[in-house]
Amino acid sequence: MSQPEFLQAAIAPLVDSNTGKTYVAGKCIKRLELLDGHAYVDVLLGYPAISQHDAIRAQFEAALVSLEGVGASTVTVRSQVVSHAVQRGVPLLKNVKNVIAVASGKGGVGKSTTSVNLALALAAEGARVGLLDADIYGPSQPLMMGVADAKPQSPDNKHIEPIIAYGVQTMSIGFLVDPEQPMVWRGPMVTQALQQLLNDTLWDDLDYLIIDLPPGTGDIQLTLSQKVPLTGAVIVTTPQDIALLDARKGLKMFEKVGVPILGIVENMSTHVCSNCGHIEPIFGEGGGARMGEDYGVSLLGKLPLDLGIRTSVDAGKPSVAADPDGAIAALYKAIARKVAIGVAERAQDFSAKFPKIVIQK
Repeated sequence: MSQPEFLQAAIAPLVDSNTGKTYVAGKCIKRLELLDGHAYVDVLLGYPAISQHDAIRAQFEAALVSLEGVGASTVTVRSQVVSHAVQRGVPLLKNVKNVIAVASGKGGVGKSTTSVNLALALAAEGARVGLLDADIYGPSQPLMMGVADAKPQSPDNKHIEPIIAYGVQTMSIGFLVDPEQPMVWRGPMVTQALQQLLNDTLWDDLDYLIIDLPPGTGDIQLTLSQKVPLTGAVIVTTPQDIALLDARKGLKMFEKVGVPILGIVENMSTHVCSNCGHIEPIFGEGGGARMGEDYGVSLLGKLPLDLGIRTSVDAGKPSVAADPDGAIAALYKAIARKVAIGVAERAQDFSAKFPKIVIQK
């Protein structure tokens, strides 16, 4: 074997535990060479995963250390997020690579809590992330992100700058109105307001924009899913049958408008007694997995009914920010990586690669 061949043979079996594929099959190997007994490997991931870089680096070093002729190795691991395809005919947002909708068929399943922790988890893994609160009637993200009193600035009286909280760029109608003022608006006014928030916010070079959609599958949700360039959607549900019934409707809505489903998050999956530690599936069990099997969609993860999740968002410091190394944060980060991998596996958008054609006389 020549030197490149035996290096290739050594790394060929290595599997990315996050994707279940080999790094070679995932086209992650960008450099592989041996110079004067020193092996150099560059691994490029299509999803943010700073928490995994050390383990991946060690995985490659272990495969190379015992090779004859290799005295030392340098393994570089990094991530690069690119734009991916959206619904046909819908233009991409300026300075936003990928837009992910977080939706549910009904309220009360923890969709907003999941949205905010998903955004924070992606940011913790190294991505540039934005969070848009699309619930005009009941905006909750300003409180959850601990910036309820913040007021966005406008540099030109046409656009507004997002509020930065925990490294995430955030925008909500809640920043612009009195928190006790009811939004007595009809559907067209709501969709117009949301499109203004989406398009007039000065998003700064985002890898992902998470949109926390209002619950339901009515005119507002349908209009947004048709006019907003969505890379994919995440469906949040609880295991109980009534929640799953509505979650299925939300999933079918996205399918009808050509938005791929990135996966299902089963919230409030089990309850752990804070006194005795007894685990009980008080809302049923296996519902999210069955729904995923019925529609060919993956179950991204299951989250417990945990007092800490609720108290953290009420205090304006969600779990991923409050306890970044804790068990709950680890669950959200695992879900975030799966969402990002689902995006990375979508077809890329190459519209920016093509030059503009100008016809001159």
